[in-house]
Amino acid sequence: RGYCSRRLRRLRKTLNFKMGNRHKFTGKKVTEEILSDNRYLLLILMDAERAWSYAMQLKQEANTEPRKRFHLLSRLRKAVKHAEELERLCESNRVDAKTKLEAQAYMAYLTGMLRFEHQEWKAAMEAFNKCKTIYEKLANAFTEEQAVLYNQRVEEISPNIRYCAYNIGDQSAISELMQMRLRSGGTEGLLAEKLEALITQTRAKQAATMSEVEWRGRTVPVKIDKVRIFLLGLADNEAAIVQAENEETKERLFESLLSECRDAIQAVREDLKPDQKQREHSLEMDSGKVSNIQYLHSYLTYIKLSTAIKRNESMAKSLQKALLQQQRSEEDGKRTPRPQDLIRLYDIILQNLVELTQLPGLEEDKNFQKEIGLKTLVYKAYRCFFIAQSYVLVKKWSEALVLYERVLKYAGQVQSEAGAYKNSLKDLPDVQDLITQVNAEKYSLQAAAILDANDTHETESPSQVKDGKPLSERFETFCLDPSLVSKQVSLVHFPPGFQPIPCKPLFFDLALNHVAFPPLEDKVEQKAKSGLTGYIKGIFGFKS
Repeated sequence: RGYCSRRLRRLRKTLNFKMGNRHKFTGKKVTEEILSDNRYLLLILMDAERAWSYAMQLKQEANTEPRKRFHLLSRLRKAVKHAEELERLCESNRVDAKTKLEAQAYMAYLTGMLRFEHQEWKAAMEAFNKCKTIYEKLANAFTEEQAVLYNQRVEEISPNIRYCAYNIGDQSAISELMQMRLRSGGTEGLLAEKLEALITQTRAKQAATMSEVEWRGRTVPVKIDKVRIFLLGLADNEAAIVQAENEETKERLFESLLSECRDAIQAVREDLKPDQKQREHSLEMDSGKVSNIQYLHSYLTYIKLSTAIKRNESMAKSLQKALLQQQRSEEDGKRTPRPQDLIRLYDIILQNLVELTQLPGLEEDKNFQKEIGLKTLVYKAYRCFFIAQSYVLVKKWSEALVLYERVLKYAGQVQSEAGAYKNSLKDLPDVQDLITQVNAEKYSLQAAAILDANDTHETESPSQVKDGKPLSERFETFCLDPSLVSKQVSLVHFPPGFQPIPCKPLFFDLALNHVAFPPLEDKVEQKAKSGLTGYIKGIFGFKS
């Protein structure tokens, strides 16, 4: 908005298109007769862009101040008015065909935005379709570089068209909108919050028929609407994460799912507080069996922790791929990942697994505890593996070898105990691949340790000869020193260096501290007596 205002001021000054003077405003319009310069069209375009940008600013502010929505609609109508004037001027013979089509598409887009805000779905859809058709024709008519810009505009308009189609009654449009949501960055701007509200509204309609959920052989009633909506969308969110095109989109979907899960847990926690006494009574009656609302809370916490584990595991996989390409990244001058980064991720995963074992209602579930124990062994093996690699980087061969042996120990335990739990462990990293990699790393480590020991020996032997020490100071070290049979042999330091010796002692007269001096009180002059008697004697001349 500020840029458009400054650009308008510069254009009017350059074209000498002034609106009066300092004291009086005189309105002027751009007519077909003065279209001698294409910058006159930019005047109207900047007016429309300024009104549209102000409307988008008010769109954000209207979330907290609803009254600004009226101002938003007013600015959109103003933008459409300027776009109509631009389209009318572009019908002149002085304007080429490309500019005419772009002006028509611009007019259709702003009209569609205005109808979209008024929720006139049919009129908005017609305007957006007209705009899309024009941009597609322009993309086919020009070079590939220019076609990229037109195709980008088509992609921005498509979600609006599908949203209008859904509101008109096309139920198949919701699936296409969900697919658009999976793209990198998702839908943005005017449609983003409307799409989220639409998805929530669709799930809310389905949630009306959902009354209970089953988990680990126990059926729990679900009475909280927010929890129903979350559980209905859980499968769709997990499928969206699997279908994500890149790591950035996957990370965004993970964060969105965790945020929704936290909101659902908070809703259950608020429902738990007023029923504290009732839950304690139910615990006594059911001999330690937790209440339904507490079990539902455990289920949601399980979903949250499991999702956090999957997110950290996905981040760990991307870091492992980056570690394999470490040499190429160093050549590019980029920061390369380190094994310490992976160690931190696996520490968080192990902490989440510890929290899973402490969920209320699952302490006595031996199968669940066994599954979590096996998963813990798998992630401990991977954590030990990357700790060993961090020791290899600093050439601590013995520590790394011990850690590799521990990795094999953990992996062997998983293979021996995972007989009946293979289905629950199929989503985890393959332990057999880790064993193969550890065996290869052990051989590489032993070879590197031997080479490092040889290099150390070769570098230390010459230093013992060339350190400048004479023969008298290195009797305990054997080495072949050719200088001993030469004319410049170094046997001892000559001339010898100076050595400190004690200096001549000094004598002090200490007898003075032990001499007793005679008293001198009789030699000191006595002070005259003072007081009333001395005063009277002084008056009469009697002095002692």
